[in-house]
Amino acid sequence: MKQISEARTFDELLDIKYGKFGTEKRDEFEVKAKAFIVGEMIKEARKEAHLTQEQLATKTGTKKSYISRLENGKIDIQISTLFKIFEEGLGKRLGFTML
Repeated sequence: MKQISEARTFDELLDIKYGKFGTEKRDEFEVKAKAFIVGEMIKEARKEAHLTQEQLATKTGTKKSYISRLENGKIDIQISTLFKIFEEGLGKRLGFTML
């Protein structure tokens, strides 16, 4: 089995550490990584809008603790809530691209 130090690309590193796509460990990593990315997007957009977590929560009918958990990648988000946060709370348009 390859060692992490032998990885030449980021994909190889992930394969070594978490397994190939489709394995349980890798799938779990991918879900957590995507939750982290979404959380960072929310946090950056919130800061750009000069809003606190409390203010964003009030604008979107959620709680500060919920916004905090989202920003920290600790929970999953429903698509409808994601749209609500970006469009109603942050005044941004949200779109998706499927590949």
